[in-house]
Amino acid sequence: MPILNSQQLRKPPCRLCAGIIFVFVVGLVASLRVSAQETVVTLDPAQTRIEYTLGATLHAVHGTFRLKSGAVHFDPATGKAGGTIVVDATSGNSGNDGRDSKMHREILESPKYPVIVFTPARVKGVVNAQGASQVEVSGIFRLHGQDHDLTLPLAIQMAGSQVTASAHFAVPYQKWGLKNPSTFILRVKDTVEIDVEATGHLAAAPVR
Repeated sequence: MPILNSQQLRKPPCRLCAGIIFVFVVGLVASLRVSAQETVVTLDPAQTRIEYTLGATLHAVHGTFRLKSGAVHFDPATGKAGGTIVVDATSGNSGNDGRDSKMHREILESPKYPVIVFTPARVKGVVNAQGASQVEVSGIFRLHGQDHDLTLPLAIQMAGSQVTASAHFAVPYQKWGLKNPSTFILRVKDTVEIDVEATGHLAAAPVR
C-alpha cells in the first residue's frame, strides 16, 4: 500500500471523496451491465402443467396438455425476447375417450398439426432478480397451422436460479378458425380458458 506524503494529505478532502464516488459509480455501472445481460429461461416439461376449461350448457369440460419443450431468452434492458414454447397437441386429454377422439380428429386435427407453439417477442415490465414480478409477454401463438398475436399476463417468482411462472388467458378458438364442437343438445362456448403453471431454470445467455 503506497504511503501518502504530507502534500498529498493536505489535498482538499472533496477530491478524495470525488475519487471514491467515481470508482463506486464505475463499479456499479459494470455490475448493472452484467445483471442486465440477455437471460435464458429453460422450462422443465415434468414440472409444467397446462390445463384447459371449456364452458358448456350442462357442465364445463376440463382437460390437460403436456409441454414438449420450452426455452425463452430476453434482454432486460430492451424487453426484446425470443425462443419457443412447444406444446404437444396430441397429448390433449379430458378423461373421456370418445370426446378426446373427436377433439383430435375434428377440432385440433392433431395428426396434421401435432404441436401448438408460442414464440415470445417482447417482455413488458421488470423481472426482479428475486421474489415476485408481474409482466406481460407478447408474441405469436401458432394453433392449427395459423399464427395469431397473443399477450400473456405472467406472474413470476424467482428463487435463486429457479423460476416459477403462472398465466391465465383465453383462446378464441372459433374466431381463429377451429370448429365449435357444439351439438343440438350440448352447447359449448367459443373460447377456451387456459391455465399454465411452469417451472424452469435461469441462466445468462452465452456471449456472442
